[in-house]
Amino acid sequence: MSPPAAPTAAKNMLRRFRRNRRGSAIIEFALIAPVFIALLFAIIETSLMFFASEALQTINENAARLIKTGQAQAAYPDVGTYLTSVICSPTPVLFTCNSTNGSANGISVDIKSYSSFQNVSISSQIQGGNFDTSTLSYSLGGSCDVVVARLFYQWPLFVTGLGYNISNLNGNKRLLVATAVFRNEPYSGACGS
Repeated sequence: MSPPAAPTAAKNMLRRFRRNRRGSAIIEFALIAPVFIALLFAIIETSLMFFASEALQTINENAARLIKTGQAQAAYPDVGTYLTSVICSPTPVLFTCNSTNGSANGISVDIKSYSSFQNVSISSQIQGGNFDTSTLSYSLGGSCDVVVARLFYQWPLFVTGLGYNISNLNGNKRLLVATAVFRNEPYSGACGS
């Protein structure tokens, strides 16, 4: 008559297991924690990227003032001195800055001048998932010229899993672009019509 005791003992153990709720919080946390932590890191990474983008825009706007007033044309004849003196000196620790334009791990400069706003043409620097440096130029323009000054930085991304990938370059990087479009002041005389 002892065989019926084994199924009864198993039923009693299962009943006790269902009633015991002491470990349920740990199990629920183990299920939710990875998603919560991934979301938290994605928010942190996105905020850092936006902060870096705004910092790059501020650097570009301050540098554009020098071009607009004609100071950069006189003091910085080539892109290397412009990068070293104007762009890299106030750069925060968020960026690496090299004196070679178009480097893979630094701020890149593209400054083009035009005769009027109608002639302005801005192209994408992303070709096939890579940063295309072949069209970068350094033309500060003269008095009353229209100038497009752009800075580029390849921002590395770390949280790219779980369907959250905001990279637009190969190698989990996002190209940050800061743009300023303006007309140079008439520092050498009055502008034409």
